[in-house]
Amino acid sequence: EGEDLADNERRLFEDGRFFRGNGRARFCFGDPVDPPEPCDERFPLVLLTGRGSSSQWHTQTKTGKSKVLRKLYRAEAYVEMNPEDARSLAVGANDEVVVRSRRGAMRARAVVTPTLAPGQVFVPMHYPEVNRLTHPSFDPYSRQPSYKHCAVNVERA
Repeated sequence: EGEDLADNERRLFEDGRFFRGNGRARFCFGDPVDPPEPCDERFPLVLLTGRGSSSQWHTQTKTGKSKVLRKLYRAEAYVEMNPEDARSLAVGANDEVVVRSRRGAMRARAVVTPTLAPGQVFVPMHYPEVNRLTHPSFDPYSRQPSYKHCAVNVERA
């Protein structure tokens, strides 16, 4: 009684031993490879995903339950895009757009910002809709999904 739950939790590799016969870690090195889905005429933009803000963590499974944190980020999905791309697509700040990949589509509000390079758009990973877009590839060693890059287009809704 009174024990902190963390005191009983096991931390992987805390003892310095790894799941290999010799107990040592194995580092894998490889040459850089091209993205699994290059952009083309139909899907000319690169979709990048990642953390949207410091108040969004764990795809909102935890932070989404906090009233305080929910006030600090947009409840509605958004897509950040470079001003050049927004101009060429006739998209203005806060316009509703559709972001589409070969796998699906999502609606989002446009955020026009120079922090992205032309040809790139960004959607936070915290909105479940973004999963309709991402590519199913993964790293062959770590099995980490390649959610950070896929080809998309954006159009006004």
